[in-house]
Amino acid sequence: MLTRSRRLVAITTMAIAVVATGSFALAQYIGYPYRPQPNIPYDGRFTFVRVRYEPAPGGSWPGSRPSWIHGYPVAEQNLMKIMNEVSYLAPHDEINTVTLDDAELFRYPIAYIIEPDWWSMTESEAVAMRTYMQKGGFVIVDDFKPMRRRFPGWSSYDDRRGVTYGNGWSVLETYMKRVMPEARFYDLDATHPIFHTFFEIDDLDVVPQIFSIGGRPVFRGLFEDNDPNKRLQMVVNYNTDVSQFWEWSSFGLRPVSETNEAYKIGVNYVIYGLSH
Repeated sequence: MLTRSRRLVAITTMAIAVVATGSFALAQYIGYPYRPQPNIPYDGRFTFVRVRYEPAPGGSWPGSRPSWIHGYPVAEQNLMKIMNEVSYLAPHDEINTVTLDDAELFRYPIAYIIEPDWWSMTESEAVAMRTYMQKGGFVIVDDFKPMRRRFPGWSSYDDRRGVTYGNGWSVLETYMKRVMPEARFYDLDATHPIFHTFFEIDDLDVVPQIFSIGGRPVFRGLFEDNDPNKRLQMVVNYNTDVSQFWEWSSFGLRPVSETNEAYKIGVNYVIYGLSH
């Protein structure tokens, strides 16, 4: 019988072969969509949800693609293929997108936010996000880094909000103070239960930053009542881009060993979000 880790190697290799041969995946890689695809209707079956937001000035990539759409929908589709192989979750293949202040968000237990350093949060989004997390919603934040250390021109200061977009951690921290003024972030290490919900992850240095800024990946979290012994409401991948490993597994652009570790993290996040 294959161990979980060995089985994931086999599954990841299979996913690379299957997805990479699909013309849809290839089309996504060559020219990603700049607007979301239509959402599928809610039917109670697990659907991975990505958060749409209005990018700050400078938060649009080539092709007029907003920052929140980076890797969409290939990254999550690949993760759902892995979830389908290692569990009985049977998720939808389609990936829905919602804004934080859309009432539809409350139908889904897990919400995924990418490139938050270009997120220009509105007041209605802040209120809705607080309610979502307090009601049991689990938020995954991914793909941002201290960009100005390497790209000093990639930033935009907003004096109304007092934030410099594209400047890594400060934007997320500033906005989360609006969502939950008393909340504080805690650094996570490999002993936290989220890294052991399905796969055993004992070393958080195993997923490097694809576009290296230097230093190690940083994993942080917000906890219910600021108590690290209670439910983790948000997990943050900082100075790394875990979903890019999922995305690029379609094309064999990263080593299987690194990609496997990223998939393990993704699977554990989903299992944790559904069970806590």
